[in-house]
Amino acid sequence: MSYTLNQFADDCREALQADPGDKGLEKVRQAVSKACNDQDFISQHLGPENDEPRKILYEDPNLGFCILAHVYTGERGSPPHDHGPSWAVYGQAAGKTEMTDWKCLKKPTSDEPGLVEKVKTYTLEPGMAYAYKIGDLHSPYRKDTTKLIRVEGINMDNVTRDTYMVAPD
Repeated sequence: MSYTLNQFADDCREALQADPGDKGLEKVRQAVSKACNDQDFISQHLGPENDEPRKILYEDPNLGFCILAHVYTGERGSPPHDHGPSWAVYGQAAGKTEMTDWKCLKKPTSDEPGLVEKVKTYTLEPGMAYAYKIGDLHSPYRKDTTKLIRVEGINMDNVTRDTYMVAPD
């Protein structure tokens, strides 16, 4: 039996209601991995008719978390960033994403971006999911087309985030 969007949303909601902290976030990560390992779920939400870089599939009316589908075509990367006041769970459904974790050396100000240094780089492959807590700095890089499922603690559409740049050696 395939994993439905309603089941996925229910699993996330139950996890976050039981524990809005690390244990709940880990259960959300497990639910994202389950969705990314379900071919019916992937076909329904990341099939050929979906070519959107960011598509909200579900937004919880009470807790505010969002389930998103992402389809990135071709090579693409992002600079180091966090998700402001939110956590995020990235799940790889198709393709590969090279993720880099960063350490903040200098906080950003209104006039200057923050400075970061690389901590580690790893690859997310289909079925894998990774949780980023509030303030965790990371950056994705994709060599080719990828499809992801992501859950954000809040809808990030209108959230202004700090900017960061890699510190010179």
